Amino acid sequence: MLHECLLSPEVESVLVINRRPCNIQHPKLKEIIHKDFYDFSAIKGELTGYNACFHCMGVTSVGKNEAEYSKLTYDITVALAGLLAKVNQGMTICYVSGSGTDTTEKGKIMWARVKGKTENDLIKLFAPKAYMFRPALIIPTPGLKNTYRMYKVLKPLIPVFKFLMPNYVCSLKEIGMAMINTVNKGYEKTFVEVPDIKKLALK
Repeated sequence: MLHECLLSPEVESVLVINRRPCNIQHPKLKEIIHKDFYDFSAIKGELTGYNACFHCMGVTSVGKNEAEYSKLTYDITVALAGLLAKVNQGMTICYVSGSGTDTTEKGKIMWARVKGKTENDLIKLFAPKAYMFRPALIIPTPGLKNTYRMYKVLKPLIPVFKFLMPNYVCSLKEIGMAMINTVNKGYEKTFVEVPDIKKLALK
């Protein structure tokens, strides 16, 4: 998503909050190195003046119990989002969730319940400008250092996935473009599934 934002003429500036430097230099880009992702109050003054948040951070639930996964998925997200909602009135949030997320918060699948709770609370904070992106299989952008190895592994199988599961496959580029277009043009749905992502990417 950062790649698409830096390339897009519709994006004026980008703020990235990281624990470690991303080692990317660009006139649009400002980076804040922040260690405590459960408390962003120390950088509150640097978070004002932005009209959108693209929350793309996530971890696998494999090997984690619900408390551990919730801390890394729900707690961090709401800690940042709650502060952003206060300092940027009318902000749009685009949150990368996942296909199969359970907004009832009562299903048998742990990760889906946690993601569902996260989605629900983000909607409360940012509605009507809250968009929950639910990709499934994401095709990485060739050449980007963080995804190149994965791309080499998946590349031979991509045509098969697209043929067998067209509504579950989209590219990282499509997600980035869809997010940008959602901020600039809005969308009629809160829950943005793969067909919606593809549609939004072309707006």
